[in-house]
Amino acid sequence: MMNKIYPHKGDKQTVYLNAVIKDPSIIVGDYTIYNDFVSDPIHFEKNNVLYHYPINRERLIIGKFCSIACGTKLLFNCANHTLKSLSTYTFPLFYDEWNLEKSDVAKAWDNKGDIIIGNDVWIGYEAVIMAGVNIGDGAIIAAHAVVTKDVAPYTIVGGVPARPIRKRFDDGVIQKLETLKWWEWPINKIRQCLPHIINGDIDELLKYQKNEYFKR
Repeated sequence: MMNKIYPHKGDKQTVYLNAVIKDPSIIVGDYTIYNDFVSDPIHFEKNNVLYHYPINRERLIIGKFCSIACGTKLLFNCANHTLKSLSTYTFPLFYDEWNLEKSDVAKAWDNKGDIIIGNDVWIGYEAVIMAGVNIGDGAIIAAHAVVTKDVAPYTIVGGVPARPIRKRFDDGVIQKLETLKWWEWPINKIRQCLPHIINGDIDELLKYQKNEYFKR
């Protein structure tokens, strides 16, 4: 858990997200940031995590080192209207109006599960992530995209509904990155390797990891 809220002194538009989250069903990894130049980013839970009610016991899980842009919305299951009914009207939700059982209220929507976002994911301006979606490590979600299906690791998606545009790297590099999982390293080790990470030098990163292994 981050001990400070703001990565930049004097900048109140960007927060370390797990420093401002209070809901125990929302789990966010260290160094994940949220930027908001319209509203106070401290209110991410209220403004961006929508239809997230306790009745479904659903979770929002976000990994480490993610970058989430202003206006991103995460729409949970209560935003859905069930497609199993002959009507899209949410009769079970208004059980008292229609003399229905309160215990059947969840029949008003289709429950698609948690939203899970991997590590080092970049989510663009005003993107929408729907319930049940799993976004892989290193993926990029384009601005204004509406993500209705899972996104593979290190894949760029965009559009409505979002579709794959291209992979960030070739399959060999992606496999190496998924094996390295640099985001799980101790912070001092990440700091030492920042030149390799920033410059996109996977071979040097692998070499460093190999040397570290043989020092044990």
